[in-house]
Amino acid sequence: MSFADTINKRTTHMKTATLFLVLTFGLSACLMIPNSQARYATPENFSGLAEDVSPAVVNIRTTKTLKGGGYVFKNSPKPFGDNDPFKDFFEKFFDGEQQKDYKQRSLGSGFIIDKAGHIVTNNHVIEDADEIQVKLKNGEEYDAEIKGRDPNTDLALIKIKSGHNLPHVSLGDSELLKVGEWVVAIGSPFGLEHTVTAGIVSAKGRVIGSGPYDDFIQTDASINPGNSGGPLINMKGKVVGINTAIIASGQGIGFAVPINLARGIVEQLKEHGEVTRGWLGVAIQDLTKEIAEYYGVENKNKKGVLVTEVFEGDPADQAGIEPKDIILEVNGEKIETTRDLTRIIADIGVGKQARIKVLRSGTIKLFTVKIAKREDDKLFAGKQKKEEEDELGIQVSKITPDIARRFSIKESEGVIVTGVEQDGKGDQAGLMMGDIIKEINHEAVKTVENYSEAIGKVNSGDAIQMFIRRRNSGFIVIKMTK
Repeated sequence: MSFADTINKRTTHMKTATLFLVLTFGLSACLMIPNSQARYATPENFSGLAEDVSPAVVNIRTTKTLKGGGYVFKNSPKPFGDNDPFKDFFEKFFDGEQQKDYKQRSLGSGFIIDKAGHIVTNNHVIEDADEIQVKLKNGEEYDAEIKGRDPNTDLALIKIKSGHNLPHVSLGDSELLKVGEWVVAIGSPFGLEHTVTAGIVSAKGRVIGSGPYDDFIQTDASINPGNSGGPLINMKGKVVGINTAIIASGQGIGFAVPINLARGIVEQLKEHGEVTRGWLGVAIQDLTKEIAEYYGVENKNKKGVLVTEVFEGDPADQAGIEPKDIILEVNGEKIETTRDLTRIIADIGVGKQARIKVLRSGTIKLFTVKIAKREDDKLFAGKQKKEEEDELGIQVSKITPDIARRFSIKESEGVIVTGVEQDGKGDQAGLMMGDIIKEINHEAVKTVENYSEAIGKVNSGDAIQMFIRRRNSGFIVIKMTK
């Protein structure tokens, strides 16, 4: 074989190999693209899902009587609406004679969960209603009765009697939801029945300040007044949430109660007409970094829940738990936030025992607590002679009845900050009027004399840590240098 033939043969082999690589790579690329597209693709449409679920979604209309709707002028509407500047004037001089009752009508949504006609909706949709009417997609209308309500989670269960099996939804698993996953909302926004909107799960575990069990799914699926109580559906056609709230100033932001939270509540409402939750008998707050350091919490993330108050005679008090204990675990389950503790205790059966691990003054202690029934009425959110301003630029006083009224506090022990010098050390550290000083450098402060003694023990230039209670904020730690 000549040298030229050898070169041609090798060139042919190289071309063949190159072609093979190109074809192989091209084929792989072609195979990979559809998989990637399938993973991130937008659904072609939601029509099949809407068609399957919509028959079980209902429109709810309620009527409630409002006592004393306001004065009237010969039965004409109020000329200034609800914010009438002359309301007090007329009520004073007409002594309420012009007041009359009137009917208020509202709209909401719900969804049927079984063939017997049980319907889940929001408590605020049916609360105080005199009449509740339910309209199905096929046009059938029924009067509904309330089976039970749970204001804490804004959930309610109502029932209709149709005489035949009703279409109903399947419940999914909200724990499996992922942020970015497609969801569909069905309801009656502004009375527009069976409106279908789609979006994604924007976030999970949202706390919006609506109650002690906030754990909302946030979605950008369009939700408006009238959607309340309607279902949030995943792409398998299963209910993963109950559309409940919107932010008035925020467009494209809605919130739904996770179906996993609602499932047990709905079962209790169906069986008993009410929800029974466990009660520990403590006021609590999340553990801040500063408080964790102050108490020497050494777990990796400095997590736990601080007990700010123990209600006398309740389970925690009977077991020996005290204010300023830090709850770390309940029945072996770690506690990181107040939401964790509230949820876990609520789910423990009344009369059952719970093993609670706390940190007290650097020592781990275990308590066995017999859980009681939660009673919501036990819950609450919470001329003196001024002293000379001290070297920290603050004034303190003992807590007298007059001071307690002035600052709207229930405390009777400790000293209260009644004045803060502008730009003084206390002001710069963040002290505020009304703060109650409980400890200074771990020494209890119960009187003004205790306060003065504790400050006097600190040398100039040394650190001062004040453990204080602040109204509406709980316990906090203030650091400064003398």
